[in-house]
Amino acid sequence: MPQSNPMTRSLNAIGKNFFALRDAIGECLAYIGGASLLILDVGRWIWRSLTEKDIRFGRPALYVQLVRLGVRAAGVIILVSFCIGLILALQMAPPLEEFGQVDQVANIIAIAIVRELGPLISAIVLTGFAGASIAAEIGTMSVNEEIEALRTHALNPVRFLAVPRMIATIIALVVLTVISDVVALASGFLMGITKLGIPASVYMDNTIEQLDLTDFATGLCKAVVFGGLIGCIACFNGLKVSGGAAGVGKATTNTVVHSIVAIIFCDLIFTALFFTLGFT
Repeated sequence: MPQSNPMTRSLNAIGKNFFALRDAIGECLAYIGGASLLILDVGRWIWRSLTEKDIRFGRPALYVQLVRLGVRAAGVIILVSFCIGLILALQMAPPLEEFGQVDQVANIIAIAIVRELGPLISAIVLTGFAGASIAAEIGTMSVNEEIEALRTHALNPVRFLAVPRMIATIIALVVLTVISDVVALASGFLMGITKLGIPASVYMDNTIEQLDLTDFATGLCKAVVFGGLIGCIACFNGLKVSGGAAGVGKATTNTVVHSIVAIIFCDLIFTALFFTLGFT
C-alpha cells in the first residue's frame, strides 16, 4: 500500500483535530443546555411550592441537607480562612513597608477578602463537601434504579432530590461566606497588631473606612450564584450517571472539576461586570 505524502497526512491531522474540537464543543453545549434546563425545572418547582397549596415544600429534607452540607464544611472553611488572613498580612507587609504604608495592609485584606476570597474560598471548599457528596449520593440512586422507582410512583426526582439540595447549597454557601469573611478579617487583624505592629485603632479605622455595603453585597451575590452552580452541576451529574460504580466515581470527579471551572469563570464575569458598573 503506498504511503501518503506529508500534505495528505497534514490534512488528515487537521481534519481529525477539527472534528474532535467540534465534538467537544457539542458536548459542552449539550452539558450547559441540560444543566440550564435543570435550573429552570428547579425554579418551576420552587414557584409551584410557593403558589400552589397542593405542592408542599420539603422543609425537613432542606434542614437535613443544610446540616449535612453546610455545618460539616464550617470547620474547614474557618481553618482555611484563618490561614488566608494571616498569609495576606504577611505577604502584603514587606512591599508596603518600603513605602511606609504598612497600615494599608488592613485596606488590602478587607477588599480582597470581602469582595473576592471569601466567597471563592467558601465555594471551592463546599464543592468538595456538597458537590462530591450530592453527585455520589444521587449517582448511587441512579445506579440502583431508585430514581426509576420514584418515577414509577409518579414522584418527580427533581422535586424530591434536586430542589432541597440546590436550595441548601445556596443558603449554606451564603452563611459560610459570611463566616469566612469574619474569620479572615479577624486573623488579619491579629497578625497586623501583633507581628506587624499596626495599632489596633488604626487597623480598625482603615478597615471600616475601606469597606461599604456594596462590597458585602457583591460578595454575597457571588456566593448565591456559586452555590447555585455547585448544586446544579452536582445534581445534573448525579442524575445522568450510568455504568455502575465507575460511573458514580466519574460523576463525582467531574462534579468537582466542572464546579471549580464554572466558579472561576463566573467569578471572572462578575468581576468584569462590577468593574464596568463602577462597583469596584
